[in-house]
Formats: sequence, C-alpha cells, structure tokens
Amino acid sequence: MSSDTWEGRWKQLKGTAKQQWGKLTDDDLTYAEGSRDKFVGRLQERYGLAKDEAEREINAWLDSSKH
Repeated sequence: MSSDTWEGRWKQLKGTAKQQWGKLTDDDLTYAEGSRDKFVGRLQERYGLAKDEAEREINAWLDSSKH
C-alpha cells in the first residue's frame, strides 16, 4: 500500500489497529497519525518485533481488512 493510500485510510485503519494490537495506546495511534513508518516503529517498541516482523504483521492485517 502506498503511503498516500495508507494516509487516506488511516482513520478507518486505526480503529481496527487497536483491536489487532491491544498494547497500542491512543497516544501511539495519534503519534503514528497516518505514517506507516511511525506505526511500524510503535509496533516494534510495544511488541519487541524486528522491523521486518512488524512489516509482515501489518501486511497480513491489511490483507485481512480488505475482505
């Protein structure tokens, strides 16, 4: 997903992000505010993931949210 698409869908995505990753706070989601890189960073911090692991989780979540 391109960064423009990510930013455009952020309001829809952030509600399900909190359901998917319960350790994320409202502050984390506000901090990320449409930036995929910042979102990846917060997942890494909260869950102790490597960057590629966080990216894979996000991609799987995005694929499942299309249905």
